Parts: sequence; C-alpha cells; structure tokens
Amino acid sequence: MNTATQTSLDGAHVVVFGGSTGIGFATAQAAKALGAEVTLVGRTRARLDAAGSALGGAATAVADMMDRGSVEAVFAGMARVDHLVITAGSLRTGKLADTDPDVLLAALSERIAGPLYAIKAALHLMPPTGSIVLTGGQLSDRPSGNGTSVIAAAVRGVEAFARSLALELQPIRVNVVSPGYVDTPLFDAFGAEGRAAILEQAARALPGGRIGRADELGDAIVFLLRNAYVNAEVLHIDGGGRFV
Repeated sequence: MNTATQTSLDGAHVVVFGGSTGIGFATAQAAKALGAEVTLVGRTRARLDAAGSALGGAATAVADMMDRGSVEAVFAGMARVDHLVITAGSLRTGKLADTDPDVLLAALSERIAGPLYAIKAALHLMPPTGSIVLTGGQLSDRPSGNGTSVIAAAVRGVEAFARSLALELQPIRVNVVSPGYVDTPLFDAFGAEGRAAILEQAARALPGGRIGRADELGDAIVFLLRNAYVNAEVLHIDGGGRFV
C-alpha cells in the first residue's frame, strides 16, 4: 500500500498549457524550482521562446486549445507526462442581447473542449501517480451579470468535469484551482485604463485590500500536484472574493 502523502516533483515531467505567461508561467517556475522538467505550451512562439529562456531553456510547444490537432501534436514524441496543468483561457465577454452566440460559445471550447483534447492525448503517457490540474474561476460562485454568463457556465462546467474525471481516470488525480482577481495579462484586453480600474475596484472589495499575484496561484497549483491525497477538489485562491 502506498502511504506517501507528498509526490516529489524532482525529475517529474510537468506539461503546462498557458505556460508562457501569467499563472501558467508561475506554475512552471515553481515546479522547476522543485526539480521538475517542464514543457510550456502556448499560442505565441515569441512568448514561448522568451518564457523558455527565462526558465533556463525549458521545452516549448505551440498549440491552440481550440485546435484539436495542434493540442494532440504537443504530446507526439513524449515518453512520459507526470502532471498536466491547463491554465490557458482568454477572457471572452459580451452580453447575449448584443453578442453573436457563437462568439460567446468559444469560451466553452477553450475551457471544456480544449482540456478534453489535452487530457485524452496525454492519458497514455501518464503513470498511476499522475495528476491533472484544470483552471476554473470565481465566476462559478459569483456571476457578475456583466457579459460573463457563458464564461461562468464554462468554469462551473470545469468543476463538474474534473470531479467526474477523478472517478473515471482513477488513480490519476484531477483537481481544479479557482482563481479570483489575479494580476496577469488576462486583463490586458480591457486596455491600460480599463485594466487598472477593474483591478483597483476588485482590490478595494477584498478583505486583504489587494488582488492576487501569479506566483501565489503557481504555488497553489504545485501543492495540488504534490499532495497525493487531494483529489476531485476545487481550491479557491481568491482572497475571500467569493464571500464579498
């Protein structure tokens, strides 16, 4: 009987989708610091090259979560995937009354179909001690009504998806990290002034008076990779935001 409660990352292969920036890059940094071999996956070659260099020459692969072929190609030639982390996902907003439904539904493709493609492609490379971490979000618990209805549905779906997969894929563990407001490039879509206003307002509302940092989310994800008894869990790292 395996009684270990901590899974060593020393020598483990961790594949991070969304690994070129933000939470994904912070996760790769934290995993590498514990001895892991990391592969960064993202949509933009230039960003991947910069991130790979910053990590001392980490492996990189270009893929779009909405393109099944490119996702599957990431795993071609790999011998082993100990841990799969998926933080990729853009912020697609728009109110249903004035937005094309197909545009809104892209959020479901990114956050449900994309991870499904990646998990399916990685499964045959994963040992029984392997784990998967998906990314949900605070909107699952606190929908805003500001054009984020489909994203809210998508991140709630991620939680149900992970819990069911934890049973289906056992003993491989499947968990979700659910971030609140975090200072990452995700908010760049709102422009410099809009980004600053959104994050400042969020910080004022939180009990700690500040938003999160990418490294704090990276540490949380590494905890989910390492703790062998955490399974089918949704870990909220939101500064208490879902309660205010």
